[in-house]
Amino acid sequence: MEEHDPVEDLKKGFDVVVMGTGLTETILSGILSVEGKRVLHIDKNPYYGGDGASLKLSQVFAKFRGETSKSTNDPKDKDWNIDLIPKFLMADGELARILRSLQQVQDNVQFQQIEGSYVYRAHSGGILGLGGHSGVIKVPSNALEAATSSLVGILEKGRLKKFLEFVANYDDKSGPMYQGKNLDKELMKTIYDQFGLETATRDFVGHAMALYSDDGYLNLPARPTFNKIRLYASSVAMYGSSPYIYPLYGLGDLPSAFTRLSAVHGGTYMLNTEVLGFEYGADKKVSGVKIKFEDPKHDGQFIDLVINTSRVVAAPEYVPEGKKKVPTGQNVIRAICVLKHPVKDAGDNSQIIIPQSQIGRKNDIYIAVLSDKHHVCPKGYFLAIVSTIAERGDNPQDELKPAFELLGAIEEKFMGNASILWEPADSVEIEDFDNIFVSKSLDASSHLESCTDDVKYLYRCMEGKDLDIDDLKKTASAE
Repeated sequence: MEEHDPVEDLKKGFDVVVMGTGLTETILSGILSVEGKRVLHIDKNPYYGGDGASLKLSQVFAKFRGETSKSTNDPKDKDWNIDLIPKFLMADGELARILRSLQQVQDNVQFQQIEGSYVYRAHSGGILGLGGHSGVIKVPSNALEAATSSLVGILEKGRLKKFLEFVANYDDKSGPMYQGKNLDKELMKTIYDQFGLETATRDFVGHAMALYSDDGYLNLPARPTFNKIRLYASSVAMYGSSPYIYPLYGLGDLPSAFTRLSAVHGGTYMLNTEVLGFEYGADKKVSGVKIKFEDPKHDGQFIDLVINTSRVVAAPEYVPEGKKKVPTGQNVIRAICVLKHPVKDAGDNSQIIIPQSQIGRKNDIYIAVLSDKHHVCPKGYFLAIVSTIAERGDNPQDELKPAFELLGAIEEKFMGNASILWEPADSVEIEDFDNIFVSKSLDASSHLESCTDDVKYLYRCMEGKDLDIDDLKKTASAE
């Protein structure tokens, strides 16, 4: 039997070359492979996940401090699975729907519910660290919790109930017109006014349910906010105590699962692969990608090869600034904190939102709290991963101070520089678009809905049609 030559197989070319193994890229790679495309997926790193990888503690020490000693006295490095970018899945969100449609992905990833969602409230006029009573309060997940919650006053509860019933009865499939209101034109602030909701209630609804990170949505049409609130409610209804689910062994298991899905359907994956540049045809469309990788037959020797392809999907770090990507104007600050205690009043695994209005900021601070229940750290330890949009830029540590104070004693803290958020610089609508489709950076939000939106947008740009999850399920099941 003739020996398989992987280099010769690469020379045959591919329908799509995907660069980067972040979640957006791996989902697209898996979907395109299921649909019968010949896909090559490459990453310059030695691991899957890109910026959204889950690392061992030794890898985190090496990444942030350049060394592998561990002052946390962890018993086993393999027990750590630490997300570089922490995000939860909405139980009834688009990504969860995609996962439920692909049995092969479900077989490789196990999920467990996040126990609760919490919001920080500064009482009696005090703010965290500056006097006054403060604390975290659970976001109600059922009628009994809502009736007894201190998030909303007794008189306000009735008004909030009427407002939420009004939102729940809206069906987006019926269009923007709803009970005499055009939700594509009516501002969210106006809707709140009509129900007489207090500022604190608007804060709770907009930031703890609709999950906006700032108050810009108040002066935008109400329809997207209605849909976000309805998604929150339907996600809570699926499992009970919170709208969030999270994979055992960390978020990095998701890219790995979609990688395996692509491989099962013929996809080819290459780690430790450098992208040297692009080649273009006479029509100014991409015609090839030049890569460099170690010769599989000769250790220590490297091969430069042009991979023929007519389409490329690229994470932002694989394309130059200016022509293909531009900064959004927002930078994200993140901190990984190792604790030896749960966060007071917030359970073993939870999301905590510190609304911007409570601490004098323009953007919320998010804290993802995880424990050994999700197999991300050894028993007796806890992870608290903090993130927000940078507002000053001079002192990231100071910007996260409200979260650090809320966490209490911190055994280890890992912080890098603020990360630039990137978005595509050009559009598929332009006449000379080169068929290099660039994904967006993962944002500062606490969930993965924006990632799924990017997947759907890129798929539509590439295929000229919307992603049909039901059709995807049929295609995957038929093979």
